Amino acid sequence: MTERRAKRALFDAFAVIGKAVSSGRRIEILDILANGDRSVEALSVQLELSVANTSQHLQVLRRAGLVSSQRAGTSVIYSLATAEVFGFVRALREVAAARVTGIGDLTTAYLGRSDPEPSISRQELSELIASGVEPLVLDIRPREEYLAGHIPEATSVPLEELPTAIRHLPKDREVIAYCRGPYCVYSRAAVALLRRRGFRARRLEDGLPEWGAEGRAIARGP
Repeated sequence: MTERRAKRALFDAFAVIGKAVSSGRRIEILDILANGDRSVEALSVQLELSVANTSQHLQVLRRAGLVSSQRAGTSVIYSLATAEVFGFVRALREVAAARVTGIGDLTTAYLGRSDPEPSISRQELSELIASGVEPLVLDIRPREEYLAGHIPEATSVPLEELPTAIRHLPKDREVIAYCRGPYCVYSRAAVALLRRRGFRARRLEDGLPEWGAEGRAIARGP
């Protein structure tokens, strides 16, 4: 193989990743898997796609080395192949947000306008927990995602349960809510409800994957 042909082959190999993420649904799958392993059936429900269509997307991602799978009983469970895959997805989002025309408008259409109060950074939350202030940290994601991994100090209160659970929350502690990442609506909705009920509440910037990506502890199980 000539030097030129070898270089072309190398860059064509790089393009395999680009082809794998040429579908928004496949990027969405990677975003979901960053919050925990999923079966094909569970992913199809979240994506609102057929199991067959979801499986096809997963096979493309698996062939590109972005996801891995293992059998659990009658189900096949998928996960991100390595931690570097989430770093790639994160970088992809950031470049798109900075360079693709209309991303800002699409984000606003999905998430709504900016929070009336600033969110709390991951570093600030770490410092609050370490100082003994003990804010009430709520994981607003579905329960199975909490069990797959969560901030150690967090309590699981899925968004649909919050209107009932809110009557039992102490009002003398600040509430910090978090969910899946920067494009997740759960924590925004939770903070809006908490504020309306008179709580001091803020949203953690980004979500659990970003928390873990910086080397912070992740707890698993109940």
